[in-house]
Amino acid sequence: MAKVVVVKFRNSCKPYYFSAGDMKLEQGQGVIVDTSHGLEYATVLEGEREVEELAAPLKSVVRLANAHDLETMAKNDARKPEAIRLCKEKIAARGLSMKLIGCEFAFDGSKVIFYFSAEGRVDFRELVKDLASVFRMRIELRQVGVRDETRILGGIAPCGREVCCASCMPDFQKVGIRMAKNQGLSLNPTKISGLCGRLMCCLAYENAYYAAASKQVPKLGGSVGTPEGRGSVVSVNMLKMIARVKIEKDGALIYRDFPVSDLEFKRAAEKPEKEEKEEAEEEISLE
Repeated sequence: MAKVVVVKFRNSCKPYYFSAGDMKLEQGQGVIVDTSHGLEYATVLEGEREVEELAAPLKSVVRLANAHDLETMAKNDARKPEAIRLCKEKIAARGLSMKLIGCEFAFDGSKVIFYFSAEGRVDFRELVKDLASVFRMRIELRQVGVRDETRILGGIAPCGREVCCASCMPDFQKVGIRMAKNQGLSLNPTKISGLCGRLMCCLAYENAYYAAASKQVPKLGGSVGTPEGRGSVVSVNMLKMIARVKIEKDGALIYRDFPVSDLEFKRAAEKPEKEEKEEAEEEISLE
């Protein structure tokens, strides 16, 4: 039996597993962990638990974070604004077509990582030399896409909450326009796009329910049988499974709400597995 603990690093929601050894750890505690890039600060998401078998050896939690570690992080954070300013100056001096997004200092101060976006490939070899002469440490420049840019910068989504990618989403999920169709949303790009300009990640959250429910409800405009006679479907509430039906009765049009279970209509046929796979491949990946 091995004791493991789940942690997350700063500016990331993705969970990682580390060996807890003999340590007693609780959710929310700060710890110092051993990674392939050296020592890093992390926050415990789940306390230690025992597992029977590990596929591969895990890196270990070195110790609980102390006041000195918190002071080290604060000093690294305080260096970021000046580092960004200097990097922007070097970029402008070299005339490079790149947008600096942010930077991050390693916990042990061995390197600094600069994140940038650009339309194409950028030759930044000379820029790395310029920065190394200033910071006297290892320099890494990482080009990221528009989605990662939004994750790093953060922001308020159209719903009024912090963007999911920066607050609660471990990884980008596959999102396709079919998800918006399943949920009956407007296909206007401005309505279903996030701050990054791509389809909103939250379209995937309830898609499984709507995809299954859409096979159990009548189509809009379709003819259905009701306890009051035949009519055509005007709207469907998939959450309550209630359909509004327009019925012509005695020369007048009346609208009634009926549970879907009370309606008679031809339900959608199950699609072959091959066809569903082809549709899945058409989805747009957010990675």
